[in-house]
Amino acid sequence: MAIKKYTADADNTIVNTYKSDLQTRATGSNAGYADVMEVYSIYGREHSGSQELSRILVKFPITDIITDRANGDIPASGSISFYMRLFNAEHSKTVPEDFKLTVNPLSQSWQEGVGLDLETYEDDTDGNTGSNWMSASNTSGWIDYEDTPVKRVGGSIITSSSDYLYEQTFESGLEDLEIDITPMVESWIAGTISNYGVLVKLSSSYEALAAAAATTADSSVITNTDGATTSYYTKRFFARGSEYFFKRPVLEARWDSKTHDDRGNFYYSSSLAPAEDNLNTIYLYNYVRGVLRDIPAVGTKVIFVDLYSGSSDDSAPSGALLAQSIITPATGGHVSTGVYSCSVCLTAASTPIETLYDVWYSGSVQYSTGTISPIVHYASQTVRKPVYYAKITNNRGRYRSDENARFNVFIREKYWSPTIYTVANSDVPTTTIESASYRVYRTMDGFEAIPYGTGSDLHTLLSYDVSGNYFDFDMSSLQPGYEYALKFAFYESPVNSWSEQPETFTFRVEEYEY
Repeated sequence: MAIKKYTADADNTIVNTYKSDLQTRATGSNAGYADVMEVYSIYGREHSGSQELSRILVKFPITDIITDRANGDIPASGSISFYMRLFNAEHSKTVPEDFKLTVNPLSQSWQEGVGLDLETYEDDTDGNTGSNWMSASNTSGWIDYEDTPVKRVGGSIITSSSDYLYEQTFESGLEDLEIDITPMVESWIAGTISNYGVLVKLSSSYEALAAAAATTADSSVITNTDGATTSYYTKRFFARGSEYFFKRPVLEARWDSKTHDDRGNFYYSSSLAPAEDNLNTIYLYNYVRGVLRDIPAVGTKVIFVDLYSGSSDDSAPSGALLAQSIITPATGGHVSTGVYSCSVCLTAASTPIETLYDVWYSGSVQYSTGTISPIVHYASQTVRKPVYYAKITNNRGRYRSDENARFNVFIREKYWSPTIYTVANSDVPTTTIESASYRVYRTMDGFEAIPYGTGSDLHTLLSYDVSGNYFDFDMSSLQPGYEYALKFAFYESPVNSWSEQPETFTFRVEEYEY
């Protein structure tokens, strides 16, 4: 599993809009417990040139991310992306089109509050716990500390670096917000900036115009001489208090966690293949009492690999040391705790060797000997577009919401025709799919909980080793108490596209209180 979700632990909507009497501003209102959040701008409703704004505050549990990284549950900086996601909330009011939202880190702490009212704005903080347009908490106003302390309204943000400015354009106004905010999250993790969450608002050119004179007359107005003279009302997102599990604001960690171990998909070098396809990567997994542990004498240093042919009965690596197309021995490296890899390429002899032996060692100490059954690449006179049969061999049907499950996927060509000898003497071989992806949806209503991740992050790709394809899945990403279904898609190079496979595999996620 290469996706992990962190649900927001605080959110609020703050406004300087007029109440229904068009005389009193709702600057003290709080909506920290509302099930939706909203952002808008209204120009000229109360009088010519009047400004009314709504902004969103959201904070995510960065301490949980720091803990997960320390425990090795998510990768180090540079190998992971963090996406902030807010989900569109449908409503009966008008929806703006063709506008831009910005996301900036807040520069001070704030209180969520317990207000609910986003219609008449009657839930004022009145000195109680909670943030509003004028104050970050019941003890502190909004203050800009970047240069000298200056009182602010509508939230205080960091603007000193472009690394902390994020934007998204909305065409129809019904889109979800999905922005890669990785540099900001990594700064929170490193402590470069403090995690006070983010402010979501319309870009300055879309917030209502307000001259400096308006600020003098009304301290709740934000000077915006380049603002809009049209209104953008109203964009709503689901809040963390929403009853809809999958619609709550999340920070989504995505990374490419696939492992492509070519031990079961090892090809001899061929002049028919480009250089990169002649390279095979093989792995060594050092399990000690069932737990992956670094080899003490090797640790994170290099390890070496030699390839040998077999003895006369092909039972041991007592044959000749084979010269690889790259240097011999091959130099391997440390991948993660207890896992080492090495990339090798080998040209077949006139009579190809059916079994190779890979010997892993450092200095005079030999650590492991494995076997490889290499494949000879041949050209074809026909265009192949195979049809596959897939099965999850270890699907338990029920999983705890707090577990990380591994799914092993057996795949073979659907019209595979074994000989009588093959059926009688061996297990059915699995076919390795080098580019395979999964998605997860809820069977009750077809809601797609985890879509295919085949873009730049590649966060739903399957791994493979000598036993076939597999992937790990964090069940906490799914709402307990429901049945879900898995589907797979394989990349087909003849048609240059992904093809979804017909099989569906179901399972339930349960939450246990004991």
